[in-house]
Amino acid sequence: MVALRGHGPFKLGGSMDLSVAGAESNVAIGLTRLGHSVRWAGAVGADEAGELVLRTLRAEGVDTSCVTRDTGAPTGLILFEPRLPEVTRVQYYRAGSAGSRLDAARVERAFTAGPPRVLHLTGITPALGTSAREACRRALRLAREHGVPVTLDANYRSRLWSSQEAAAELRDWIPYVDVLIASDDELPLCAPPGPDAVKALLDLGVREVVVKLGADGAVAHSADGELRVPARPVSAVDAVGAGDAFVAGHLSALLDGEDIAARLDRAVTTGAFAVAQPGDWEGAPTRAELGLLGAGQGTVVR
Repeated sequence: MVALRGHGPFKLGGSMDLSVAGAESNVAIGLTRLGHSVRWAGAVGADEAGELVLRTLRAEGVDTSCVTRDTGAPTGLILFEPRLPEVTRVQYYRAGSAGSRLDAARVERAFTAGPPRVLHLTGITPALGTSAREACRRALRLAREHGVPVTLDANYRSRLWSSQEAAAELRDWIPYVDVLIASDDELPLCAPPGPDAVKALLDLGVREVVVKLGADGAVAHSADGELRVPARPVSAVDAVGAGDAFVAGHLSALLDGEDIAARLDRAVTTGAFAVAQPGDWEGAPTRAELGLLGAGQGTVVR
C-alpha cells in the first residue's frame, strides 16, 4: 500500500509523509536487508502509487517479477494518525484495491518461477476479499505439494474483518503451517476452542508457536518445551512495524539454520531496531548492524 503519516489529528489538516507499507512487504524488506533473497507476489494498481510501491521494493532488493499491475483497481492506501505519544490510529482504504483482487493464478506463476525455501503468509491478505483469500489457500496447497515449509503471522486486523471470520479462515490454514507467529490475543483465532491453544496447535502439527509479548519479549513453544527471551532494551519511538521486523528477524535466522534460541534472539533484536525509528520498515537493520544494540549509550561508530 501507499502510506500517509500525519503529524496530528486528521480533522485539523496539516502535512503528511508519503511512504509505503504492508506487513508482507515490510517482512520482505527486513529479510533482504539481512542478506536473503525474497520474492514478493502481490498486486498493485497500474498507477503512480503502485509505481512507488514497486520502486521502493526494488530499491531494497526485493524481487517484484511476480507482481501484477491491475488496470482495473487502484493501489491500496493506509493512513496513520498519531493521537497520543503511544497511540496511533490507522485507517485502511483497501476495499476494491488491486491487492484485494490478487488471484490464485498469480500465486501459481510465482511458484512456477521457482518454489521458495519458505512461504510466508499473514492473516491480513485473506481479510482483503474472496479473491485474495483463494490466492492464499492456493499458495498453501502449492507449498504442501512442493514440500515448502510455511510460516504464518496471524496479524489480526479488526478493521478488516471480524474475529469470527478470521478464526474460521485461519483455523483451516493451521494443518499447513510449520511456524506460527502471533500475539497472545491472536492465538485463540488460530487454535480450536479449548483451554490450551498452544498445545492444540502443536498437536495439529505446528512445529513452533512463537508468541510476541511486546516489551516483555517473546516465547517459543515446540515439542522440546518452552523458551522465553526478554525484549532488547531500546528507547521506543514508533511501535508500528515492530511485529513485522520481529518476523523478519525470526525468518532470517530460520533460513540460516539457527536453533530456536538464536531465532528468538534475532527476532527481538530486529524488533527493537524497528521501534527505535519512525516508519513501518525504515528502521530494519542490515546484518552488519545487528550488533549495534550491544553498544553503550552515547557510542559513536567512526
